This record gives sequence, structure tokens and C-alpha cells, in this order.
Amino acid sequence: MGKKQKFKNITEIIDSKKLLAVKKPIDEANGLPNECYINEDYSFYEREKVFFNKWTVIGVGSSIPKSGDSISYNLLGIPLLIIRDKSMKIRVFHNVCSHRGHKLIEKSCNLKNVIRCPYHSWSYDFEGNLVATPHIGGLNIHTSKNFDKSKNKLKSVRTKIWMDIIFVNLNSNEIDFDEYISPLEQRWKKFITKDDHNLIVHSNDYGYFCLNINSNWKFAIENYCESYHLPTIHPELNKVSNINDHYHIQGLPNRFAGQGTKKYDQPMIGNKKFDTFSNWEKNRLKNAEYVALFPNVMIGLHVDLFYVFWLEPLGINKTKEHMQIYYVGNDSANGEDLKELRQENSRFWKKVMLEDVGAIESMQKGRCSPFYNGGSFSSIMDQPTHQFHKWVVESLI
Repeated sequence: MGKKQKFKNITEIIDSKKLLAVKKPIDEANGLPNECYINEDYSFYEREKVFFNKWTVIGVGSSIPKSGDSISYNLLGIPLLIIRDKSMKIRVFHNVCSHRGHKLIEKSCNLKNVIRCPYHSWSYDFEGNLVATPHIGGLNIHTSKNFDKSKNKLKSVRTKIWMDIIFVNLNSNEIDFDEYISPLEQRWKKFITKDDHNLIVHSNDYGYFCLNINSNWKFAIENYCESYHLPTIHPELNKVSNINDHYHIQGLPNRFAGQGTKKYDQPMIGNKKFDTFSNWEKNRLKNAEYVALFPNVMIGLHVDLFYVFWLEPLGINKTKEHMQIYYVGNDSANGEDLKELRQENSRFWKKVMLEDVGAIESMQKGRCSPFYNGGSFSSIMDQPTHQFHKWVVESLI
């Protein structure tokens, strides 16, 4: 992802007729053309328009619980540093020293007091301020009258934390996050309120897992948006929440899409079960919703838990999938009494996640056919997926 993009317009890579065909009414539309999944030149254009211009997810706050906890993250070739500062605020910086451009940290770690560059030991506090410049004025002379530390801070990245999810807008050109997330918050106010965000706790055992898949990141979103594949790909899940119990979610303005179910049953072992969100409407206790918030995060919201499933694109046909499970916060949420239930719940969702992998990777292989035109849609079953395809095109053009 390091080479310079040489195209000024997406139509230099993809015929405009193919892109316009995606935006047609669903009965007439084609899906995204093959170039969007296999063309390297396209991937550089997408990197800018989709991942750098939008609110993109790069992780969750629960992965850095203590002050000084830091993550080295690569967003399509751009090195980033995620850190929790001494006031417990999460910050994101470009992971590069302002002196000679050396990468500051290579691996996730806990930093004690400063972010120290391993090259010449220039050091920054957790707010990104340059606080030490050893020998800048000569041996044992650590200051220089011609050098202003305040002009050499770490370059910060526009960041927002929502439901523990870390969003960044690399180009700082997307709308304010509160405006961006408002349609989804409005939709979910019948389930949870902003006060409920403070009640969630991540599962500290069996709660996180990830895997690498040989597929473009978009296939995971497309697959998540629809329930059409439940009977064939998820037979166990389909027994619990049948395809007939599902409904479409199409968030307007066009920022998210997905599916919901009216037949969610809380996991139980004996009489043990997880606590529930107190503000959840009583006539919707069986509802659960699965929303893809574009571009790269998928959320499963249930009365007793939710999970965050985010995608880390590694290349045109390589993606790392991360999942973190959360429960409603109380003393027993991570206690020994519910350990077996957490383990079983994790097993269930990991199995569902793995079942999708074969389908996603097979779609990637199919896109190598030059005779495939992007495919057609079912006007009844594929509406959320079509919405995602249209969002991609609108972002590109």
C-alpha cells in the first residue's frame, strides 16, 4: 500500500457505466464490479476515499485498559499509535517521530512515562507534546534556542470513542461524529440509552478472537448485511433464529445497513443468564439487531450483550477479522459464576464467524472470472447489501 496513487478519477480504473449500474433500482442494478475486489490500482483509490475520508474503526478501548497501554496499528500502510493517556483518555497519533521519521513503537506495550523514540531518544508525553530532546544542542546540551518543541508535537489523528469502539478520520474531513452516529443512536434508543454505554464491560476471558481470511474486506460486510444465507451457511443459528424471523435494516442517511431478528433467546446454562439493559423496551426483549456501520465495523446488539466485529484490511484479498464481546456491567459479568456461560456464548459466535469464512473466501475466488458482471440482487432479500454497494460507489465518486 506504499506506492503513490497515480489516478485522479475512479473512472480511469473502472468504466463509469459499471459504477452507475450499481446505483440503479435494485431490480435493475448490478453489484460492484470485479475491479473493486481484485484490482490493486483500485485499492489505492479506495484507501483514500473510503478509509481515510470516513470514520474508520481501528480497535476497541478495552484492549488498552491502563494508562500507558499502547498499540501499534497499520491502517493500509499508515503507521498509527493508539495510547491511553494519564487521564485515561484514548488518543491516536501518527506513529512517527517528528525528528527523523523513525517509527516510535513496533509492538503493543505499556509505556511508563513517555513515548521515547528508539533512534535518538526524543520523547513525548502521552498527549503528544515533545518533552525531551537529548543532545540537540551538542553533547549533554538538551535544548536549543533555535528550536521550538511546541512546533514538533506528534501529529494527532481525529478520534472518537463510541461504545468502546475507536473511530478515526484520517483526513479530518468527515462530518462531526455526533452527527454521523445520530441516525443509529436514534434507531437504538428503544433498546439502549447513552447511560447504558457506561454499563458495558468487555469479556476478559473468551471474549476476544480474530482470524485472517483470504478475502477482500467488503465481502464480510456484504455477508453480514443479509440473512439470505442463514439456512445454508448457519444451520444451527437458523434453528434458533429462522430466516423468517429476520427483517431488514436500512439506515438513512446511507451510513449503515443490516438485519434484525424477532426471535432472540438469551443464552442460559441451568438458571444462569446474563443481566440485561434496563432501558430495553419490554415488548422488544426478543429483538436483536446486526448492523454494519460503514465502512468496516459490524455490531450485534442484544438485550443482554453486544459484540463489536471490525475489519482490518491487509490487502486487496487479505483481511483480519477481530471480534470483542461485551456484557451488561455488574459485579458478576466477568465473575466465576458465569464463566461457563461466557465460554459457551463465545463458542457459539466464533462458530458462526468461522462458518462465514468459506463463503466469503469463495466469493473472492469467483471475482477472478472476467465473465462475472458484479451479479444481480434479490429485490426482497438483498436490499441491505445493495445499500452497501451504493454507499461504496457514492464514496468513490
